[in-house]
Amino acid sequence: MLQGFKLKGEISNFTHHRSGHLYFALKDENSQVRAIMFQGHAKSLNFKPKDGDKVTVTGNISIYAPQGTYSIQVTSMQADGAGELYLKYLELKEKLKNLGWFDKEKRTLPKYPKRIGVITSPTGAVIQDITNTVNRRYRLTEIILYPALVQGPGSSKSIAKQIEQANKDNNVDVLIVGRGGGSIEDLWGFNELLTITAIYNSKIPIITAVGHETDDTISDLVSDLRAPTPTAAAEMATPNTTDLVDSLKDIKDNITFKVKNLLNKHQTTLVYLTERLEKSGPLNKLNDYNVKLNNLNKFLNNYYQQIINTNLNKVNNLKLKVSSLSPKNKLTNNLQKLDQFKVNLNKNYYYIIDKEKDRLNKYTDKHERLYLRLLENKDQKLNSLQEILKRVNPLSIMQRGFTITKNKDNKILSSIKDVNLDEEIEITFHDGLANAKILNKKE
Repeated sequence: MLQGFKLKGEISNFTHHRSGHLYFALKDENSQVRAIMFQGHAKSLNFKPKDGDKVTVTGNISIYAPQGTYSIQVTSMQADGAGELYLKYLELKEKLKNLGWFDKEKRTLPKYPKRIGVITSPTGAVIQDITNTVNRRYRLTEIILYPALVQGPGSSKSIAKQIEQANKDNNVDVLIVGRGGGSIEDLWGFNELLTITAIYNSKIPIITAVGHETDDTISDLVSDLRAPTPTAAAEMATPNTTDLVDSLKDIKDNITFKVKNLLNKHQTTLVYLTERLEKSGPLNKLNDYNVKLNNLNKFLNNYYQQIINTNLNKVNNLKLKVSSLSPKNKLTNNLQKLDQFKVNLNKNYYYIIDKEKDRLNKYTDKHERLYLRLLENKDQKLNSLQEILKRVNPLSIMQRGFTITKNKDNKILSSIKDVNLDEEIEITFHDGLANAKILNKKE
């Protein structure tokens, strides 16, 4: 009776073993049965079975005696359309995608969480795996369990309620929502809208860890981060103590290096400022000012000495010029020239007399008379020249009452227009000087 029958149902928990055998469960709304299709029969399939496919199988009932479990040994399989649950999955997934729920900006996980909330079954292995992993990696955080049904009727409502409660408590930094592996029916609570909406509206970042790495739920697409396993979720939520120690060591080394560089920099700056302070100190400034003052004194002394020497040269030149223009000096020079002229004249006179006498002695009386006449002419001419010299002699002129008049600037006054009332003047006579004051003038 249990050989070669046909059975219609939905594939769940499908596994294609590397040996080529197919392992799966065949189910409907009320029950399920295990099934196996060996490699020889699987090669004849014209499609690739997967979870959610509705199929009609032909097979025999077999029993696994060690465990006392029954299964169907499938000899042939025909596709009978997509499974009902899988269709619901695709329909809800497409709807939420169109609403943009999958494009929501993901929240950033805290780097060093103080408390981690875990929403899962309190009796499952998930909470133990997460606790062990957190204690191994980061003991500074606390794990708070929010117990929930994660399988079967009411699981979606239970999960959503605990997510909302965690947000209301606001006592954790990150939430891990998950369970172990299972069939699509076992994981269906994470594909229902209540769970998905609670994850979407959560203010606390959520990591989903549902089933195995190959299991996909809509909750994974809405959460902030998807972990392949609960252990991986714990690793994502916590830093590694070893990494933290290494990071702290690197930070310490970096700080030590930067502090040393900063100290060296400030030490160099301090040395520079000390030298600058010494150079700009009052004593150094005073010494600099003394040096500048001495240099300025030398410069001023040299400058004014040059000016004085230049002016002295000008004064001496003016004195020489005035001296050369002085009537007295001119008069003295002329007198000297006159005396010299007299000496020369006397010399010439006696020289001529002697010479003429010699000539007279040699010539006849006629020549002697001629010579005497010539001598008389010469003598008259000499007397005449002497009279002329007397007349042009300045002293002789001044002896007749002529004087030289100068103002206080030593300027010779040659016109009444050069004379001012109440002006003091100097009058030079042939034998002395006199000072006078102009009381009146008439042009």
